Amino acid sequence: MRRLILPLFFGILGTVVLVSLGTWQLQRLTWKEGVLADIAARIASAPVALPEAVDPEQDRYLPVAVQGRVTADEIHLLASTREVGAVYRIVSAFETADGRRIMVDRGWVKAENKEMARPSFDAEITGNLHWPDERDSFTPENDQAVNIWFARDVAEMAAALDAEPVLVVVREISENAPKVTPLPVDGAAIPNNHLEYVITWFGLAIVWVAMTLYYLRRMRKTKKAEET
Repeated sequence: MRRLILPLFFGILGTVVLVSLGTWQLQRLTWKEGVLADIAARIASAPVALPEAVDPEQDRYLPVAVQGRVTADEIHLLASTREVGAVYRIVSAFETADGRRIMVDRGWVKAENKEMARPSFDAEITGNLHWPDERDSFTPENDQAVNIWFARDVAEMAAALDAEPVLVVVREISENAPKVTPLPVDGAAIPNNHLEYVITWFGLAIVWVAMTLYYLRRMRKTKKAEET
């Protein structure tokens, strides 16, 4: 019996640890789903006027309505969509009716339409304020010489377009000619891997219990064989 105490102890200890980790990730999953639900509700809520002073934390995803002029000054960001594949996002400088110069992410065009002339025009825009976090150690540097960007860095884009570091991602626009297809903000890009972690930890707990029982059973059979 003494020979079984140590493996039984580690079997119980390992199971408790793995189940605890799975339970913690289950709690994190509930929390994250709540966060995503709040973000989705905020994104879809009624638009308000553009705040005079915007805060990247407090105003992230804030729906706004702006009127003014979409200029011909624009940035082309390499992106992709499920329907088309490689596309370019068009981020234009936008001069509001009250004299501010901000930026609007109008949406995407096919790669072959990247250099199509897009003259300035007046428009009413409904969209969401956003400060995307798209750059990591694998992201290439933007090639401003040929106007090919790889990440929507709001501060860097604002410097290039001589605008405020304020980006409105278009949801609806009164005019968007030549045709640019809006790519509104949603929560799809926000990672939520907690369910995978829950399955992993609880799955490991089941395997650990099975291995412990198998080992204990084998030890008992070995002991009986030795006694006979």
